[in-house]
Amino acid sequence: MTTAESAIDVDALLDDPANRVVVCCGSGGVGKTTTAAALALRAAERGRQTVVLTIDPARRLAQALGLRELGNHPRQVQVDGFDPKGELWAMMLDMRRTFDDMVRVHAGPERAEQLLQNPFYQTISTSFSGTQEYMAMEKLGQLAATDEWDLIIVDTPPSRSALDFLDAPTRLSSALDGRMIRLLTGPAKAGGWGLRKVVSAGFSMFAKAVSTIIGGQLLADASAFMQAFDSMFGGFRERARKTAELLASSGTSFLVIAAPEPDALREASYFVERLASESMPLAGLVANRTHPVLAPLSASEALAAAESLHKGDTSAPLAEAVLRLHADRVALAERENRLLSRFTKAHPEVPLVRVPALAGDVHDLEGLRDIGAKLAKSS
Repeated sequence: MTTAESAIDVDALLDDPANRVVVCCGSGGVGKTTTAAALALRAAERGRQTVVLTIDPARRLAQALGLRELGNHPRQVQVDGFDPKGELWAMMLDMRRTFDDMVRVHAGPERAEQLLQNPFYQTISTSFSGTQEYMAMEKLGQLAATDEWDLIIVDTPPSRSALDFLDAPTRLSSALDGRMIRLLTGPAKAGGWGLRKVVSAGFSMFAKAVSTIIGGQLLADASAFMQAFDSMFGGFRERARKTAELLASSGTSFLVIAAPEPDALREASYFVERLASESMPLAGLVANRTHPVLAPLSASEALAAAESLHKGDTSAPLAEAVLRLHADRVALAERENRLLSRFTKAHPEVPLVRVPALAGDVHDLEGLRDIGAKLAKSS
């Protein structure tokens, strides 16, 4: 660790009862799911009533926790040899079921059934832009509202932009409340004008194209959906507002996860700046899969020693290979140090913890426990 870096006190973050939500975010493939699970395990073993929400469809979290599978509702982790001071619960987001549950909560039984059976709803509930991110926010709000857990750890959806998670509620609600959608899909809401109003406004070519592309039946399904959805739309937006407030509260902490690679650190830098602009509480950066040097031998010294062995009278191919591998490791570590130093220079206020790369994948509780210990070491 360079002297310019300040370290995250992970155990203090997990132990503080005022901290209720930890959000692990970052670009795809940087280890968010493993980090979230390791933090949840460590928190439970230190006495917190913890639930971890994962968005990862690969089911790695269930396997690592010794469970066959995870569902859309929290399941307590109870396996042989695991006896935490607190409790550990885990779940994996089912986007469609979460949307369905939200409809049932906010609409009456009859209207909910109309919505759930509507073909337009069945399409947007799984494929509308931002739906997965919004449903992750919805599920977080549901978990927080129950007060069953004193710590919720969230593994955010994999996406090209880590900002999608923050933008999803506004984007989805704005899209569903958009004037053009209401004009095209809700004739009754448009004062009886419907498509004729759009046509009279000079959009006849557009309306004709829409009708040709998606068909009259889908327009009818969309119209029925919007009219049924209108009664629950206030609750939809209010839920999004409350969850957004939860994310911005002092009881929430964001951990940005990144690999020591240029693209991942650029994304992390952008997200750190966005969090600051939104006044979101940032706990720090987790630099995953780093390669620290474990022996006080420079790359040049290792290569010189390897060359000496190669040219010497005594053959020592194994020692020579180890020295060359060490030289490569030093070069990799120096590259990572430069990249992380660049990030620290740009964001000196952001604490950082480095987590060394493991020899293999994490597939059990012991592996998660090891990751948690490395997260807490911060040195």
